[in-house]
Parts: sequence; C-alpha cells; structure tokens
Amino acid sequence: MKIDSDPSAATRIDKWLWAARFFKTRSLATQAVDKGRVLHNGQRCKPARDVRPGDILRIDNGSTQWQVTVRAIAEVRGAAPVAQALYEESEESRLRRAEESERRSLYREPAAVIQGRPTKRDRRRMVRLVEHDE
Repeated sequence: MKIDSDPSAATRIDKWLWAARFFKTRSLATQAVDKGRVLHNGQRCKPARDVRPGDILRIDNGSTQWQVTVRAIAEVRGAAPVAQALYEESEESRLRRAEESERRSLYREPAAVIQGRPTKRDRRRMVRLVEHDE
C-alpha cells in the first residue's frame, strides 16, 4: 500500500474515507458525503472533491463523529494500523468520543429490550403498574 504525505498529493474524498476505514465501502462513503455528513474544511463538498494533507475533516458515520486532520493520502484500503497513520484526530474529538462511549455503556435504551408486540404476560404486568400508580 502506497502512502503519500507530500503536500501536493491528492485523492477523492470518498476514496480517502474508505481507505482510512471510516466507512466499510466506498459507496457508503460517497453517500455520507452526498448527505452532508462529511465536512471538508468546514464546508459541504461532493464525493469527487480532492483531499490533501493538512485538510480538516468532520466525519459523522451515524454512530460516531470525528474531527481529523489529513496526514497522508492512500489510494487503496490497507491494514487498520496503516489506515490510522493517514489522519490525526483532534484532542477535542477524542474526548467527545470517549464521553459518548461511556454514556452509551451506562445508559440502556428502554426500547432496546422490547421486541414485537407485548405478550399476555407483559400486558398483565403493564396493567398492574398502571393500577399501582393510581
């Protein structure tokens, strides 16, 4: 895998996002850029926009948000340690992701355990709760 950190090196933003392993497929990266979930130097862009070392990207892949500075360019997807060498995450972004991860581990979504319609037993429990509150 060829990595180029020369300031004149450039590649498409969707290809770079895929190579840096922010998205599993290049088409997912293209869709995220089209939807405005990736900001290039603070502005929306198109998937064909060139990204160069030194550019700042805000990336939202649905579950996590990053703010990274592009350090190097790669045309193809490689191993995870190599992909992590392509960018440098800001300290603010790193702290925000850690807080979000901790919050998710402590908070359990109540609706996550509900699957489908309530059973007869569930319905009786709900009725008991309502009667108890009154």
